[in-house]
Amino acid sequence: MAQSKAKARASKRGGKGGFRNVLLGLMVLLLLLAVPAAFAGWSWWKLQRPYKGYPDAERQVSIEPGTGANQILQILQKEGVLADAKLARFYLVYFMGDPALQAGDYSFRGPLSTPDVLTKLTRGQVVTASVTLIEGLTLEEAAERLEQAGLGEREVFLDLMRSPELIADLDPEAPDLEGYLFPETYSFARHTDEQTVVSTLVKTFRQRWEKSIRPLGGDSPQRSLREIVTLASIVEKEAQVASERPLIAGVYLNRVRGRIGLMADPTVIYALKRLGRWNGNIRRSDLQVDSPYNTYRYAGLPPGPICSPGQASLEAAADPADVPYLYFVSRNDGTHVFASTLQEHNRNVEIWQRQYWRDRRARERRER
Repeated sequence: MAQSKAKARASKRGGKGGFRNVLLGLMVLLLLLAVPAAFAGWSWWKLQRPYKGYPDAERQVSIEPGTGANQILQILQKEGVLADAKLARFYLVYFMGDPALQAGDYSFRGPLSTPDVLTKLTRGQVVTASVTLIEGLTLEEAAERLEQAGLGEREVFLDLMRSPELIADLDPEAPDLEGYLFPETYSFARHTDEQTVVSTLVKTFRQRWEKSIRPLGGDSPQRSLREIVTLASIVEKEAQVASERPLIAGVYLNRVRGRIGLMADPTVIYALKRLGRWNGNIRRSDLQVDSPYNTYRYAGLPPGPICSPGQASLEAAADPADVPYLYFVSRNDGTHVFASTLQEHNRNVEIWQRQYWRDRRARERRER
């Protein structure tokens, strides 16, 4: 009996000890599970938390081509853009699928989370330089604008623009890219090479030609692309009011068909520029300059474009107004008066040029 009771007490103590051991094991297991869970939670919080480890409002970082992902992330950590490069690498591989990080110049402003920074680099959202090439620029003027925008050196641009290679398939007669540098506002990543910039300008022309100009008459066997662009370049320099572009194109086309000299001042100015003689004023003697671009001396279109025309002028040249006019004269306010006969034109010149300026000079003298 006594022995049985002793055994019962020992068994009871053993049962309590076993329970404590199981409980202790569960607590250790929960602790082991909780530690990685806590670390994972902390890591996720660190990834998503906006971070800014640099003192200034903005930090610019340049990533050279060929730099590996690990090195890029280390650079960003060193620059204070990322809090933890290793954690960012883990997120890039296991949550984003390990996409490539793009080289270039980046600007980071304010606190950003790790996913925000990585998205910026995978999308290549680099700092860009913008430049607006207005309608009517020559090669030299376009090269100057591009240099001023910090996109390269003027002489390098000119060397590229003086080669017709980029347009030779569309215009086999082109000696250069005059007329084919499409006027537009462009954005380029910093350090974009000059070849890429020039190629983009010509590519834009080609796209606009195919989409908008060719359907209007660019496929006409009677007129080549070069003839249309040349006419458009003169219209660009003459027209100031949009509604008059097709009219002016129609007048010049009528004169070409009638083998009448265009007598367009902008072509003379272009000739003087090519000769290095343009000083901002056109004189009567300049109308006699011996140049194929002088449409006072040589009938028909000049040998090629005198500037890069915009889309409106290209459309007008491709689809000019069907008008009887052969002449036009400025009203001195951006608009023109059109005439079909020389008699009408001479009367308009008397009213809008000679009489207009006589009256204006008389009025200015009275107001002194």
